[in-house]
Amino acid sequence: MSNNNNNTEMNNLAMEEEDEGEIFLGESDVLREIDVDEEDLPEADDDDMDDDAEEFDENDDSVHTFTGHKGELYALACSPTDATLVATGGGDDKAFLWKIGNGDWAAELPGHKDSVSSLAFSYDGQLLASGGLDGVVQIFDASSGNLKCVLDGPGAGIEWVRWHPRGHIVLAGSEDCSLWMWNSDKEAYLNMFSGHNLNVTCGDFTPDGKLICTGSDDASLIVWNPKTCESIHVVKGHPYHTEGLTCLDINSNSSLAISGSKDGSVHIVNIVTGKVVSSLNSHTDSVECVKFSPSSATIPLAATCGMDKKLIIWDLQHSTPRFICDHAEGVTSLTWIGTSKYLATGCADGTVSVWDSLLGNCVHTYHGHQDAVQAISVSTNADFIVSVSVDNTARVYETSEFQNKVA
Repeated sequence: MSNNNNNTEMNNLAMEEEDEGEIFLGESDVLREIDVDEEDLPEADDDDMDDDAEEFDENDDSVHTFTGHKGELYALACSPTDATLVATGGGDDKAFLWKIGNGDWAAELPGHKDSVSSLAFSYDGQLLASGGLDGVVQIFDASSGNLKCVLDGPGAGIEWVRWHPRGHIVLAGSEDCSLWMWNSDKEAYLNMFSGHNLNVTCGDFTPDGKLICTGSDDASLIVWNPKTCESIHVVKGHPYHTEGLTCLDINSNSSLAISGSKDGSVHIVNIVTGKVVSSLNSHTDSVECVKFSPSSATIPLAATCGMDKKLIIWDLQHSTPRFICDHAEGVTSLTWIGTSKYLATGCADGTVSVWDSLLGNCVHTYHGHQDAVQAISVSTNADFIVSVSVDNTARVYETSEFQNKVA
């Protein structure tokens, strides 16, 4: 009898435990357990997140970050008339117009079917040209972002676009070895220039607007007559570059062109005679950017940078390096800051550095990008340095940061 009673009590206890188990897994109890987890567990994580945010902010010197792009940025241009207006383009097949200090305004410039490789404002700031790897050049109204016209013709991607220094004539170099020129006001094709055997990688009008200089992967530089399409000079072979040209610049009086190459060499050509007048050999890897100093400079200088992690400031009177400025990684881009003695470099480690060309020292380094800087530019009033990166962002830095340090 007692055994039966004991069995009955044990069965009842087991049923109660099962019932309690069901109640324990009920919805209200589960919600209470989640609440406890949320209170107790994330506290340390929240602190860590705050620390990370503080650390990120401490390493970001930019005063404005544009995050409208969804891919790597390759192209950048600052307006010559509006110190706040910037154009950027990249691997998301889009360009944007946006304004420094005005995060509420941005104009998306769609239409390209491949990466936007180059951007340029017209001399008067009214128009913006965008070149794409789809072989198309688009012209936009710079104030509104409205598309004005589409210029086509090249059979391959656009490497670069430039404007005539005093008119709405646009020039583009293509991967199909050709050079194209249009009148954007009339939406009219003007000329096509043939002479290079490989990609036309760099080029521009001379500042007086009378000639065109182009460089190519075929290791040649050609001086063109823009009206007749005739090549006036073809510079190729010894003592010029042995590999493709990557960059060129033309001095303010339209007499000299400086070019850099994949072979690490830098040469200066007399545009009038077509002769190599100087060979600047100190880089040990591809030269990525070359720039003559501003015309106001007291000493004629040139600056070159390359993947050998160096910025070299050249004394053009003696064709010798004045200063060799080391970087942590390859130097992808450079620009003079207005008419000052300072210049800025963009580096593959994501930094932007400012250098004194007369002393050779780094006066300031800006941090913010999380990956390589692809291009840099300076606002027309020289108050801002703008950089674009493969981290999908454009960043703006104030030049007053270094000017206050050196004052």
